[in-house]
Amino acid sequence: MNPQQPVTDLLNFIDCSPSPWHAVATIEHRLQNQGFQRLLESDTWALTSNGRYYVIRDDSSIVAFVVGTKALPESGFKIIGAHTDSPGLRVKPHPVVAGDQLVRLAVEVYGGPILATFTDRDLSLAGRVAYRQADGSIASRLVCFPQALLRLPNLAIHMNRAVNEDGLKLNKQTDLAAILSATQQQLPANDFQSLLAKQADLEAEQILSWELNIYDTQKGSFWGANQEFYCNSQLDNLASCHAGLSALLDPASLNSGNTLVCALFDHEEVGSESCKGAAGSFLPDVLQRIANSQALNHDQYQRTLANSFMVSADMAHAYHPSYPAAYEPNHKIVINQGPVIKINANHRYASECLSEAQFMAYCQQADVPFQKYAHRGDLACGSTIGPISSSKLGIRTVDVGNPMWAMHSIRESAGVADHGFMIKALGCFFAN
Repeated sequence: MNPQQPVTDLLNFIDCSPSPWHAVATIEHRLQNQGFQRLLESDTWALTSNGRYYVIRDDSSIVAFVVGTKALPESGFKIIGAHTDSPGLRVKPHPVVAGDQLVRLAVEVYGGPILATFTDRDLSLAGRVAYRQADGSIASRLVCFPQALLRLPNLAIHMNRAVNEDGLKLNKQTDLAAILSATQQQLPANDFQSLLAKQADLEAEQILSWELNIYDTQKGSFWGANQEFYCNSQLDNLASCHAGLSALLDPASLNSGNTLVCALFDHEEVGSESCKGAAGSFLPDVLQRIANSQALNHDQYQRTLANSFMVSADMAHAYHPSYPAAYEPNHKIVINQGPVIKINANHRYASECLSEAQFMAYCQQADVPFQKYAHRGDLACGSTIGPISSSKLGIRTVDVGNPMWAMHSIRESAGVADHGFMIKALGCFFAN
């Protein structure tokens, strides 16, 4: 296979998914094309052997699974976990800031983005709106403005002479209101709710509330002398979602007889503490209901968990040669040299020596190179859904990810070969 092929599909996947709500809609479409059936948590489930199913919680978290033919207490669940959200800017409930003959939108910072990367880019809005239907009930609808709608212009260097020495510093309250329109033109944008309603094909008075993030309208692309790199927004962590989904939909996985689970959560970037985050009940609820469908008793379910394995997939920090002091000297991760096993003595990652060794074995079986990462000791280490999910379920877990540059930038970069490597490694895990 041409190594660019899975990355081309990834870039299209991301470009169709400018928000976590859109990401789940994109995933749902791909699952349905492969014969997966949607289940509602409010319904009774009647699962069948070899059945393909998925469950969505609150539009932006999804668990897809295949009911295997092997006995669960002996084979366990094979789980891949990742997250659908990315750090960025979210529109406030009362966002319109009018003055100085301009209309701007006030935003709140979501997670830990590199704020400076949001300046001087062609930005727009995507997310969901809640609205009242004709019968009085409340529903939600996706909305996305495909055109460049917003901008955060930089202050000219003539007024910020130290910007190149001190870096661009943006106050989260006063410096991030994005320009939307000129007031003297009397554009519909002066009424933000009307602008939103028109794009959502609703009446303005129907809209009750919204969750909207600012996204970059520039499409993903390949770069480098040999086009060996690629860039886009939201690689952290839609690249891992795409790799996990691709592994799940591989015929070798679907026909393996294993009970496969692909759990993709919202809210990882803000701590996972929500009804649909990894710290919530979503994944435990789904696993318990799969077990219930097979009439497993409590002892059999505990045996199932004990024989299960989870791969927590989240992107990793590639070595940046311009900043050698930011890295642990013996753990320089190189782009296009394979997936990264992430290890932290303080358990910021869920990997331990046995789960680490198991993932190494999958990589070797798939003929995929691998690397090992440890964070610099005097820098705070980030975390993932791995420690959260494994502590709730008692399932052995390994934290892995593909190397990337500029994590949490609005424009991140990674290696073409690595994405194919990760899909192969995860596919080997699911199929064996």
